[in-house]
Amino acid sequence: MIALTVPVMITFGVFLIAMVMVGVVTHGETTTFDDFTVGSRRLTAPVAALSAGAADMSGWLFLGFPGAVYMAGIGATWIAVGLIVGTYLNWRLVAPRLRVYTERVGAVTLPSYLEKRFEDRSRVIRLLSATVTVVFFTVYVASGLLACGLLADEIFGAGLELGLTVFAVVIVIYTILGGFRALSVSHSIQGTVMFLAAIALPAIAIWQLGGFEALGADLDRVTPALLDPGAEASFADRKWTSGDPLGAVALISLLAWGLGYFGQPHILTRFMSIRSPRDIPLARWLGVFWVIVVLAGASLIGLAGIAALDKPLDNPETVFIALSAQLTSPWIAGVLLVAVLAAIKSTVDSQLLVSATSLTEDLFRAFFNRRASDTMLLLIGRLSVVAVALVAYVIALSGGAVLDIVAYAWSGFGSAFGPVIVLSLFWPRMTAAGAKAGMITGALTVLLWKHIDPLLGPLESGVYGMVPGVLAATVAALIFGKFVGRRPTLDWTHAAANGTSPQDPPEGQAPPPPYPEPPPLDGPGR
Repeated sequence: MIALTVPVMITFGVFLIAMVMVGVVTHGETTTFDDFTVGSRRLTAPVAALSAGAADMSGWLFLGFPGAVYMAGIGATWIAVGLIVGTYLNWRLVAPRLRVYTERVGAVTLPSYLEKRFEDRSRVIRLLSATVTVVFFTVYVASGLLACGLLADEIFGAGLELGLTVFAVVIVIYTILGGFRALSVSHSIQGTVMFLAAIALPAIAIWQLGGFEALGADLDRVTPALLDPGAEASFADRKWTSGDPLGAVALISLLAWGLGYFGQPHILTRFMSIRSPRDIPLARWLGVFWVIVVLAGASLIGLAGIAALDKPLDNPETVFIALSAQLTSPWIAGVLLVAVLAAIKSTVDSQLLVSATSLTEDLFRAFFNRRASDTMLLLIGRLSVVAVALVAYVIALSGGAVLDIVAYAWSGFGSAFGPVIVLSLFWPRMTAAGAKAGMITGALTVLLWKHIDPLLGPLESGVYGMVPGVLAATVAALIFGKFVGRRPTLDWTHAAANGTSPQDPPEGQAPPPPYPEPPPLDGPGR
C-alpha cells in the first residue's frame, strides 16, 4: 500500500471532478438519442484515434499487461505485437466501410446494422447480437470496476468495496449526463494522460537504473529467460526461474489477441462516429502510433519492475503502482497513477454506453416500443447505464485477475462478432443464416472451450479460446452463408459503397461486381 499523501489525494480528486464536469458541460449537447449514442457522427480524426485507443486498452494496460511481463519476461510482449497488427488492420479494413454503411441505414448499434445488412425480418440477428453485447460487456465492465477497486486499495488502503463504489458512481454520473459526447471529450484527455505516463515512468525507471544496458544486465542476473522473446520465465514464491521455451501454442495464443479487434463494439462505435471517411487515414496512423507507444511503455514497466523494485511483489499486477511510489515524488506519482484510473475509466464508460444503447435500441425499441419518442429513449438509455453498472458491480465483488476477465470478454466479442462483421463488409452475398451461425458458434465456443479442451485427451491444446472461437465462427458463417437462407435482394455493400440507399435498387446501373471496391480511404481530407 502506498502511504496516503495529500498530493496523491489531490490529483485523484481533481481528475474525478474534471470528469464529472465534462459530463455537466456536454449535457446540453446531448438532446437526442443519436447525440447520446454516437455523438451525431462528429468525431474528428485525432479525437476518434484517441477515443478508440483509450476505449480499447482498459485497466489491463497498466495493471494486467505489465504484470504479465513482470511474471514472464519479454515472451509476454507477443500480446502487444498481436494488438498492434490488429489495431492497424481494424482501422484499415473495417473502419471505412463500417462508417459508410451504418450511416446509410441510420444504424447506431452493431445489432441494428447487422439486421439491416442481412435483411433479417425475423429479428433473430438483432436479438442474438444484442444479447451477446450485453452479456460479455457486463463481464468486461466488471473487470474495469475490479481494477478500480484494486487501484484504490493499493494506493489508499481503502478496501476493494469502497474503491469499486466511488469510481463506479463517478463513471455512471458523467456517462448519464453527457453520453457519447462526454466520453469522446474525456477520452481525449485520458488518452493523452495515458500516452504521457507510458513514456514517463519507464524513462524514469531506466534512467535511475543507468540505461538499457544496466536494465539488461539486471534482468540477466535474475534469469536469462526474462530477456528471451522465445522463452517464458516463471514467477512463484517471490522469485523467478527459467521456464520452458515459448512453444507454438503459446505464441499463437498471445498473437491471437489481435483477432479480437474486428468484433469489439466499443471500438467499432468510434468508427461509426467519425466525422467523414476521409478522416480515417489520419485517424488510423495516429491510432496505431498511440498503441505502439503505450504498449511499448507498458512492456518496459513490467521489465523495469523486476530490476528496480526493492523486493518482489506479492501481486504482480501492481508493478506500475509500486514503481510510481518508489521512483517518483508524491506529486509525480499522483499524476502517473491518474493514468491508471484514466485507462480503466475510458473503457468502462465506453462499455456502459454501448450496453445501454443496445438495451435501449435493440431490445426495448425493437421489441417493445417501436414508436418510442426520443425523450423516452434517452431516459431508458440512462437507466440502462445504471442497470448494467449495478450488475457489473456485483460480478466485480467476486474478485479474480483483471487480465483473465479481460481475456475472456475480449475473446467472446472477437469470436462472436469479428468474423461476421468482416464478412458482412466484404462478402456481398452472405446470408442472414451465415450471420446467425457465426455469432452463435463463436460465442458458444468461447463459453465452452475451457470445458471442451481438457476432454480432448492427447489433442488438448491449451490454446487461447479466441483461436478456436474465431475459426469455428468463420467456418460456420461461410458454410451457412453459402448454402442456407435467402441471399440479400440487393448487392447491399456495392450500393452503400457507391452512395445509394440499400433499400432502393440502383437505377441505370450494370450488375455490380462480386467484390466491390471499398469506399475512398484517401483523398483531400487526409
